[in-house]
Amino acid sequence: MGAAGRGADRRAACFFCQRVQQSRSSSSASPELSEERPAEMVKMTKSKTFQAYLPNCHRTYSCIHCRAHLANHDELISKSFQGSQGRAYLFNSVVNVGCGPAEERVLLTGLHAVADIYCENCKTTLGWKYEHAFESSQKYKEGKFIIELAHMIKDNGWE
Repeated sequence: MGAAGRGADRRAACFFCQRVQQSRSSSSASPELSEERPAEMVKMTKSKTFQAYLPNCHRTYSCIHCRAHLANHDELISKSFQGSQGRAYLFNSVVNVGCGPAEERVLLTGLHAVADIYCENCKTTLGWKYEHAFESSQKYKEGKFIIELAHMIKDNGWE
């Protein structure tokens, strides 16, 4: 790819950043915004290996097994979670991830309905999605995703 093509990609990624910043500042409490944000930040493609690529101007997390993009650092909610294989991060949204059937599990914070999530590219189980929290103090987790550190690496701009 020539220098002009790389410059166009960089400008497109910056456009994504600007659009999300504008959306967040205009309506930070809107539930519709959190559902739209991943689509704004993701370049969808059918001709490449992965279903979605995150913009190159962002720090991202990728599958350690196949390097498929999983999440943008801006979608990270907490680093203080425990997965079945060690530490895990809680994300607001993820990409290139499939979801299994929901089941009830007793976790460290109580009873939850969760669905295992897996990498769409290599099919490795990465963590789970919180479908329902039975305790009111845990409701903030509903619709959020846990990815275990054992299954992801940092990509793009980490130093």
